[in-house]
Amino acid sequence: MMKNKFNAKTIVSCISAILIIFFASQCFAQSSNSGDKKISSFQYMKNFNQVFDYVLQNYVDELEPKLLYEGALKGMLDAIGDPYTLYLDPDYMRDLNDTTSGAFGGVGLYISKPTENKPDKPAYVEVSTPIEDTPGSRAGIQAGDQIIAIDGKPTSEMTMNEVLSLLRGEVGSAVVLTIMRGKNMKFDVKLIRALIEVPTVKYEMLSGSKTGYVRLIQFTPETPKRVSEALAEFAAKNYDSLIIDLRDNPGGLLDSAVDIADMFIDNGPIVSTKSRLLFENQEFKASKAKTTVKNIPIVVLINRGSASASEILSGALKDNHLAYLVGERSYGKGSVQQVIPLSNIDGIKLTMARYYTPSDTNIDKIGIPPDLEISNFKKLSEEEEKTYLSMLESKVIDKLVEENPSMNEEQIAQAAQNISKTYPLELRILRRLIRIQVQKASTAPINDMDYDLQLKKAMEIVVSPDYAELVKNTKTLKELQTEVEAEMTKEESK
Repeated sequence: MMKNKFNAKTIVSCISAILIIFFASQCFAQSSNSGDKKISSFQYMKNFNQVFDYVLQNYVDELEPKLLYEGALKGMLDAIGDPYTLYLDPDYMRDLNDTTSGAFGGVGLYISKPTENKPDKPAYVEVSTPIEDTPGSRAGIQAGDQIIAIDGKPTSEMTMNEVLSLLRGEVGSAVVLTIMRGKNMKFDVKLIRALIEVPTVKYEMLSGSKTGYVRLIQFTPETPKRVSEALAEFAAKNYDSLIIDLRDNPGGLLDSAVDIADMFIDNGPIVSTKSRLLFENQEFKASKAKTTVKNIPIVVLINRGSASASEILSGALKDNHLAYLVGERSYGKGSVQQVIPLSNIDGIKLTMARYYTPSDTNIDKIGIPPDLEISNFKKLSEEEEKTYLSMLESKVIDKLVEENPSMNEEQIAQAAQNISKTYPLELRILRRLIRIQVQKASTAPINDMDYDLQLKKAMEIVVSPDYAELVKNTKTLKELQTEVEAEMTKEESK
């Protein structure tokens, strides 16, 4: 009896082996026969279809075709190694539609995630930028922070879709993010999900000056109109200088950035897109008839959260010597994507072209360096990091604001002094943290001049008698890139 069982198993195994060998020989006949010849895309598709059908019909458990379909598309697009090219499943497409429509539920963070997870470099979620006046920004989460866990679940093993599903939820519900800042600072932040309304532009005349301040939060179809309204209001108040704040602006529509640049540039290229596809090769030029701002000092603020359309605008103004850039190197996203629906519910996002600044420079993965580098965040010493974390864990600021929810600036300053006796940190930082808590239940002011070192420096430069000379001596992005390449060549030749 045992012998018969063994023979039956042997026969089944032999049949399976024959089928597999036959199947493999059919699938890969082209590969073995072609030698060094390139396999045609048609043959790859034929092989793929055969594998799809074979797995569907022969896997030990019954499978849903959707599972194989979505897995295949994810794998194919991930294989390219481009973080901006990806499969958009139905949940992702819904989230994308919610975002572009201007309102969605969540915590208010633009995020990115590496496609490859390595032991020495976990694929944690990185905050590209917090959205203004949202739970994320009010909690003090910063561009560059890493979300290493959501409600205690590590993010390194998650897909982007899984991350999004955990961050979003019912308005009023809570989610706890574990934040890693720098190499050593790790702390939890509890956020209450809210209806996220995506703003576009905020502006005001800076107190006691003739300087207009306009903050571009995102590039949408409405952004050029809002910027035009801001400039008209500044003109009515006889402004003589302008600060354009692009910090933590993740980008948006290319046309929106071009239209705004055209308000300042009266001739020549603003940006060009280049691709192997002829219809994707475009050059956007300035029109003198659309230029409304001339001959005034302009400072542009950028940081690591300034990406895409923000870099198009700041790069165009820099290459034309029309503005002086202050802050930190920008993100470095110099590629153009399109969302291609595959059905009524899913789609793909595909990089179609790269964009180039007026000096014919692509800044992808490089970013734009400021003409003057200055950071709002001083690197903390190891002892200061411990003090900072100890202060957060004590919740001393939360308790203080609970007891005094309507503190004014004088009271905030005094409270910072008191806290510094136990937690010796920079008073500017302590005042900022207290101010964030006080403003949680209200709309934050347009700027925080007490805390914002970058804005203070921009203000100094834009009204300086040396402004014209400073801008004249700035280098275009092409000149800067050429210098770097020459230096690298020099180093390699040693």
